[in-house]
Amino acid sequence: MRIAVTGSIATDHLMTFPGRFADQFVADQLHTVSLSFLVDTLDVRRGGVGANICFGMGQLGTRPVLVGAAGADFDEYRAWLDRHGVDTESVRISEVKHTARFVCTTDADHNQIGSFYTGAMSEARLIELKSVADRVGGLDLVLIGADDPEAMLRHTEECRSRGIPFAADFSQQIARMSGDDIRTLLDQATYLFSNEYEKGLIETKTGWSDAEILSRVGTRVTTLGSRGVRVERVGEPAIEVGCPDEDAKVDPTGVGDAFRAGFLSGLSWGVSLERAAQIGCMLATLVIETLGTQEYALRRDRFMDRFTKAYGDTAADEVRTHLA
Repeated sequence: MRIAVTGSIATDHLMTFPGRFADQFVADQLHTVSLSFLVDTLDVRRGGVGANICFGMGQLGTRPVLVGAAGADFDEYRAWLDRHGVDTESVRISEVKHTARFVCTTDADHNQIGSFYTGAMSEARLIELKSVADRVGGLDLVLIGADDPEAMLRHTEECRSRGIPFAADFSQQIARMSGDDIRTLLDQATYLFSNEYEKGLIETKTGWSDAEILSRVGTRVTTLGSRGVRVERVGEPAIEVGCPDEDAKVDPTGVGDAFRAGFLSGLSWGVSLERAAQIGCMLATLVIETLGTQEYALRRDRFMDRFTKAYGDTAADEVRTHLA
């Protein structure tokens, strides 16, 4: 399968302040706050849901196509993704805006002050999927991830009009979307991804029941945190897959993106939905054990040893032949 992933491309600039924000605020002067914090550390990490998912797929050897918008400062990030098996030729480069970025300072009490600059991400709405499909010789599936909201709507409508199967994955953008937008984005989706909380929010905002939503999509995939994932299709028993044991719980950021990368790679290989979910859970476990969303290394033998321990020899034999 040739899979394109649309979604945000961003960098995170994370700083640590050794004191407490609360000690710096004067109660009767909050209407005129002017503060500067001298920080001890700066950690710049690559991120964005589209880039994170593609990085994971690249680690598994499935050569995904990243579709999104970045700034002229994307060169180093592009080189990183290229080295890790991602096709970045369909990334739009803005002539006037920087790549999206999240700037955040965390204090000693783990309180945070942050800002998100959308930047070039707003130009993702100008990308036409037909040009992407023409360049790579056709698309078998497009994952429509969290991005500029107008881009998400445009990509969804284009997939429907051109008959390209698509996966709906609202993640962070679901909070700002209306019920009408969510109904548009999920109707006729081949796959619908969400976590448990987002699942309830989708049902509340659309006014559709769980059964109604399931009838409008091919497959509903709901991540359950430490309990794994549930995969549902109309008229079939639900598939529930647990998570492998963790060596450590370091940082949960990007775990959902890694699951999607593994699941989509499994679809690309043509394995069953259960196997695809198992691959996703295994990759997500590697990410939760690592600080940063793209800092893990997939070592084939170690990956397969842990996968075999979690899911058994039969499952491992089906996956081993595909793993690059």
